[in-house]
Amino acid sequence: MTSYPEPARTDPDTTSRDSLRGLAVGDAFGAQHFVPENLPVLRRHELPPGPWPWTDDTEMACSVHRSQARSGRLDQDALARSFALHHDFDRGYGPAMNRMLRLVRQGGDWRELAAGLFEGQGSWGNGAAMRVAPLGARHPGDPARAAREAALSAAVTHTHPEAVAGAVAVAVAASRAASGRSGSVEGADLLDTVLEHTPPGQVRDGVAEARALLEEPHVDLAAHRLGNGRRVSAVDTVPFTLWCAARNLTDYRSALLDTASAGGDVDTTCAIVGGIVAARVGADGIPPAWREHTEPLPAWLDDPADEPC
Repeated sequence: MTSYPEPARTDPDTTSRDSLRGLAVGDAFGAQHFVPENLPVLRRHELPPGPWPWTDDTEMACSVHRSQARSGRLDQDALARSFALHHDFDRGYGPAMNRMLRLVRQGGDWRELAAGLFEGQGSWGNGAAMRVAPLGARHPGDPARAAREAALSAAVTHTHPEAVAGAVAVAVAASRAASGRSGSVEGADLLDTVLEHTPPGQVRDGVAEARALLEEPHVDLAAHRLGNGRRVSAVDTVPFTLWCAARNLTDYRSALLDTASAGGDVDTTCAIVGGIVAARVGADGIPPAWREHTEPLPAWLDDPADEPC
C-alpha cells in the first residue's frame, strides 16, 4: 500500500468542515441551474441572486459530518437516526428515500429497509456518493480508513455494490485532496489513489477511463464518455465528478463551472466536486460571493442538545 503525508497544522474537524462547506456551496450553486430564470445569467458565468438553498445532498452530508465529529468514527445506527430525524421532504429527496426515512422515523430497521429497496437489489443511485466528501476529508493521508468508513456510511441507505463503490471513490478522493494541504497533489495522484482503493466494478472502470481522459480539454466530451449524473446512478456520476475535481484541485470556481457546464444532475455533481476541492483549498478557497449567496448550514449541526434517539 502507498503511504501518504499527513497535512501539517490541520486538524480533522477543520478539513471535514471545510469540505462540508464546499459541498454545500456546490450543491446550492448547482441547484440554481434548475431555476429557468437563472439560466441566462449562469451561461454568462455570472452569479444569480441569493440566497441559494441547498438540497438533500447537504442535509445528509451534515449528518455524516456530525456523526463523525461527535464520536470520532462512523456509527451506522446513529447516522440512520440522524438521516431520519433531519429528513426534510422539501429538500429534493427521491421517492424511495423519502419512504425509507419516514419508515425509519417510525421505528423501522434501516438494515432491512435499505437492503429491500428496488426489489432487493438495493439502491445504486448517487446518494451515498453525494454526501461523503467530508467523511473522506476527515482522514487526510489515510485513504484506506476513508474507504472503510465510506462503505459503512453508504450501506445505511445504499447497499448495491456500485453505490458503495461510488461512495468509496469520492471519500478516497477527498482524503487524498486534503492530504495535499501539506504538499503538492496532482490530479493523476488523486485518481491513482482512488483506483487503488475502489473495489472492482463499473464505477472503478469509469474512474480508470477518467484517468485516461485527464488531458482531454473538452468537458462535454468527457461528460459524454463518463456520464453527467443524468441517470442519477453512481456509475454515471462519480467518474465525471472525479475527472472535474482532478483537473481543478486548486481552483474551486473553475471546478464548479466545468462541472455545471455538462448539465445532468447538477446539484449532486457540483456537491461532490465542491466537497473534494474544498478539502484541498479550504473554506477560504471558495469565492466569498459564492459563500455569501449560499444558505447557512442548519442550526442543528452544532447544537449539542440535538441528539438523535
